[in-house]
Amino acid sequence: MRPTPALAAGGRTVANLLSATEWMLPSPASQVHTISVLPSQSPTPGHEFAFSNLTTSLGNGGGKGLAAGSPRFHVVRDDLLHPLANGNKPRKLDALLPLLRCRGATDIVTCGGCQSAHAAAVAVHCAEWGIRPHILLRGEQLDIPTGYNLISLMFGNVTYASRSVYAQRDEMLYEHATKIAGSNGTVMWADDIIGEDLVVDEDTTDGNGSRRVMIVKEGAGSVQALLGVMRLVEYLSGLTLFGQDEKVHIVVDSGTGTTAVGLALGAVCLGLQWRVTAVMLADTLERFGKVLDGEIMMCRHIAQQTGILLDPMYTLSAWEHAVDLCRRDSEAKVVMIHTGGTLGLFGLAQRYSPQFTTGEQS
Repeated sequence: MRPTPALAAGGRTVANLLSATEWMLPSPASQVHTISVLPSQSPTPGHEFAFSNLTTSLGNGGGKGLAAGSPRFHVVRDDLLHPLANGNKPRKLDALLPLLRCRGATDIVTCGGCQSAHAAAVAVHCAEWGIRPHILLRGEQLDIPTGYNLISLMFGNVTYASRSVYAQRDEMLYEHATKIAGSNGTVMWADDIIGEDLVVDEDTTDGNGSRRVMIVKEGAGSVQALLGVMRLVEYLSGLTLFGQDEKVHIVVDSGTGTTAVGLALGAVCLGLQWRVTAVMLADTLERFGKVLDGEIMMCRHIAQQTGILLDPMYTLSAWEHAVDLCRRDSEAKVVMIHTGGTLGLFGLAQRYSPQFTTGEQS
C-alpha cells in the first residue's frame, strides 16, 4: 500500500491542502478527448498522419474501421475552460487570485508581450472578481488590436512599454504600481504575500478607501500557481480513464515551466505513477518565437479532422510529441494538456498573412 502523500511543511495531506484552498474556478473539471492516429491518405508532403477524434465522432462511426486498434492519446481540453481566458493561464490564477483578494487587493499589475495570453487572463479574471487590472505590454500599440491584445484592452487598463523599459521588468512593475497606489496606498509583490502566508483582517480590506496594489510577475510563475495545476492532477486521477494505478505519460508545452512543475509535483505528492514531459518551445534561439513553413497548415489539418484548434508555436509542439509517444509506448496512456493560446492565432494571422489563405481541404 502506498503511504499517504503529505507535504513536508505542516504534515497536511495534499488532498486536505487542496480542499482547504479557495479557488477561482468553480470546478477543476475539464473535458478529455481521445485522438486516434491513422496513416495519412493526403498527398500533401508533411502530412504523415491523419487523426480522428473518437470522443466527438463515435456517433458517426468514428471508433470503427481503421481507428480500431490504432495508436491513440488523450487531450485534456483546458482550452475550453473559459471563452476568452483559458488553458493553463486560469489554472495558474486558480489559487492565486482568491489569495490576493483575501489580502484586500484593489488593483493588480502585471506584464507581458503584446499578444500575451497571461496578460489577457489576468485582465479578464480580475474584472470578473471585481479587481482593477493594470497591464503593461511590451512594444507599441497595434494599428488593429486583435487576439489577446484586444482582450487585454477591453478588460484591463493597458499601458505600452518600450523594449528598453520592459527589459527591467521589476523596476517597471514597481514604478507603475506605485503610481497607481498614490500617496495613501500600498504596494505589495504577490510572491511576498505567498511567502509570508499572512491573513489580513476583514476591516482592513476596505479601510479608508486607499488602494492596495498587488504585483504579479510575468507569467504568474509562483508557488501559489502550482496549486491550481496540482488541483487538475487530482481531478484527472479521479477519472475512470486514468486510474490511480495506471501508468500515465503527460505531455505539456513549456514556457516558464510552471505548469510542468505543478503537474509533476501533483503526481509525486498524490503517489501517482505518472511521468511528465515538458516540450520546450524551441531547441535553438533562432527557432524561438517563429513559425516554420507548414506549421499553420498542420494546425488547419488537425482542426479540420478533430475539431481541436492548436497554435503553431505552443500546443502543436506538444501534440506532435504526444503522437510520437503513443506510437512508441503502448504501456502508458499518453495525455496532452491543451494549454490554450488559440486567440494568439489572430495575431499570427497579421504577421504571417500569406499562410492564412484558402488552402488544401482535408
